[in-house]
Amino acid sequence: MEIVMKNSLRVALAVLFVWLMWNHEVKSQERFPWQVGVFGGISPTLGTYHGDTAQANLGYVGGFFADHYFGGGDFGAGIDVRMIQHPLWGGDSVLFRNGYTATTYHNAKRFQHMGLAVGPTYRFRTGKFELELFAKGGILFQQFPNYTRELVYETADVRGGMITQSVVIRRTANSADKALAWMGVGGLRLNYELARNLSVFVQGDYLSTLGTRFGGKPSEFFIEELPITQPLTEGHFVENPYEFFAEKLEIRRAFAQAVNIAAGIKYAFGKRRDSKPLVAPPPAEVVALKPKQEESKDIVVVVKDKQTGLALGGVKVTVEGAGIEHTTTTNAIGETERLVAVANGTYHVSGEKNGIEATIATITPVDFERAGQTIYKELLHDDPRFTLVGETVECETEQYMSGINTMLTNETTAANISQVSDVEGKFIFQLEQQSAYNVVANQSGKYSQTERVSTIGLDRSKTLYVTLKLGVCALERGTSWIVKNILYDFDKSDIRHDAALVLDNVVNVLRQNPTLRIELSSHTDSRGNDAYNLRLSQRRAEAAVDYLVSKGISRDRMVARGYGETRLINACANGMDCSEEDHEQNRRTEINVLSY
Repeated sequence: MEIVMKNSLRVALAVLFVWLMWNHEVKSQERFPWQVGVFGGISPTLGTYHGDTAQANLGYVGGFFADHYFGGGDFGAGIDVRMIQHPLWGGDSVLFRNGYTATTYHNAKRFQHMGLAVGPTYRFRTGKFELELFAKGGILFQQFPNYTRELVYETADVRGGMITQSVVIRRTANSADKALAWMGVGGLRLNYELARNLSVFVQGDYLSTLGTRFGGKPSEFFIEELPITQPLTEGHFVENPYEFFAEKLEIRRAFAQAVNIAAGIKYAFGKRRDSKPLVAPPPAEVVALKPKQEESKDIVVVVKDKQTGLALGGVKVTVEGAGIEHTTTTNAIGETERLVAVANGTYHVSGEKNGIEATIATITPVDFERAGQTIYKELLHDDPRFTLVGETVECETEQYMSGINTMLTNETTAANISQVSDVEGKFIFQLEQQSAYNVVANQSGKYSQTERVSTIGLDRSKTLYVTLKLGVCALERGTSWIVKNILYDFDKSDIRHDAALVLDNVVNVLRQNPTLRIELSSHTDSRGNDAYNLRLSQRRAEAAVDYLVSKGISRDRMVARGYGETRLINACANGMDCSEEDHEQNRRTEINVLSY
């Protein structure tokens, strides 16, 4: 099916190109030789790059281009620079009776590429619409994910007790995480002219790497994997992993290929070509002057933040006077919608956001007598607080999620407020100066990290917005996450005030999901005595569970487990020289979903 679609696309492009060549004599009246544009959109993956070999999922593309049309005509050449990112799909872990499969990622869990290509372009214009075809070739700078997936299982030791064993069942097999490749990209762009120099467009193109090597080095993505001979389920007890997997690793490869669908904006410039012959202008007509008549004008109001001068969206603006009262809200660039053909008169303009009034402006008949068809008025809004602009996104794909309940908690006062993200996944909170807050998603069937935002040390005269991307994941059996910002005093297991605020969010997750059962585990770094670290982590895990029980959560829904330094997430084991940041990664509290 995929081959048929690709061949059909090639045939359609070829027919369209021949038709455009046949109609080459059709010219537009005004042609600019230079153009630049920016674009962004989605990037669906194809072939083995999307399949089980590379497991590259739907991602996004963004970039810019610059073209020059020779003599202002229809043929030209240009450059295309773009960034493409594809997250990985597929499950990372499987639980079974005596073990699990787990994936360790050594870098980001995604493919990330940057392409640079040059090549010819052709354009055809009719009215305000313009169609462009392009085919370009160049270099793709590739960043591959690097991971290892292991089967971990426990078996009885002949000397008594249990022994933990592991087998690598899948891993990346690239000589380096970064690789260069030749690339080709071809597609078409449909433009619509908004103004003489400005157009919006949609475009679709097919991008693929070419060949298997670049500069003598491999340019494809490689994995090694033990083929599955029998599906492994939660009911199995593994004594010999080769009952479920082949004994020999197989190597598979994939090359990057995707269909990109994007939209953007384009600016054209340079000396225009006019296809019409030059004619002498007609003699000027002598018109008798008439007395100036009263005219109507359009009104646009712009609202800015007083302290930073930044444009301010979401301000409710009211224009009233001369028998009318009109209320609207400013957009992302701080402007109201245009009031068209407003009669000459006196009008009062006011604004309000978050309960704080903006300055007031007055429009008088003098404004109507000035040149221009539009009257612009500026209001200033002075809110001493910062604005948190957040976005709820799916934790794997980073696609925005709407309708997610978010909660903001002040770390000092413990006061909290909530807000549901809008259709674009956006949520907004006002933050006091010199304050710290926790933000978390709070919704049945979902969980998120507790993210910390702070205005401490920020200068309100230079900064208005604080941004946050809040990852939201689905609750499923076998999923786990690190609970951020749970800290303990040295050699202590008591729950501190700041840790209690974070655990309160865990309480909310458990209350909203009454069938949820979890393991709450505590981990230490490798410094200190191994046995002591194991005992300390167990005390800390039990203290956290005790706190949750004190908040009304049934103890039989939770298992406290201290792992000490037995599950380090980096190479900082005993005797290794590591930074404090590396050790801090290992000191963590995790939640694992046992059942849901």
